[in-house]
Amino acid sequence: MSKRIAFLSAAALSVLTLNAVITAPASAEDKMMMKKSAMSGDTVMVGGAPMYPSKNIVENAVNSKDHTTLVAAVKAAGLVKTLEGKGPFTVFAPTNAAFGKLPAGTVDTLVKPENKKQLTKILTYHVVPGKLAAADLTDGKKLTTVEGETLTVKRMGDTVTLVDSKGGSSTVTIPNVNQSNGVIHVVDTVLMPS
Repeated sequence: MSKRIAFLSAAALSVLTLNAVITAPASAEDKMMMKKSAMSGDTVMVGGAPMYPSKNIVENAVNSKDHTTLVAAVKAAGLVKTLEGKGPFTVFAPTNAAFGKLPAGTVDTLVKPENKKQLTKILTYHVVPGKLAAADLTDGKKLTTVEGETLTVKRMGDTVTLVDSKGGSSTVTIPNVNQSNGVIHVVDTVLMPS
């Protein structure tokens, strides 16, 4: 199954190479401009690719070089059509580095057909019905996920952290990436349901 992930990752990277101009913020000022752009609903750069508010969650995510593992997992779980649907959805999107924090072999195990149910449970734990902007993520707020369990919001100033059912936490690194069917908030750690 790791060949499948490698193939899907290579395909996503090929799309990036052909269609995206890779840029990264060079300074604190560039990062602040990105954050302001995200708050205004403009096109935001994620993983070196523009995330267009006129495209849906899947159409944008496949272009982010930072989300190839997430895209492969969404495909393995059979959730592509759902996340291309009308929504709206709020998606807390873990980066490749977030998946890399999991114990070695976890992703390879989860994408096996026999583990589809567990993979789907983890992925749907990152999705909340409706469109929640970062401003809606107030301290102490409980979010009921599509999976059915809750996430708890912890907020200190502009920093939003989500606490999962197991007490683990994940910080929003890029907020308010608007999509035609919702919003993505990029997170730095995979959230785990109980």
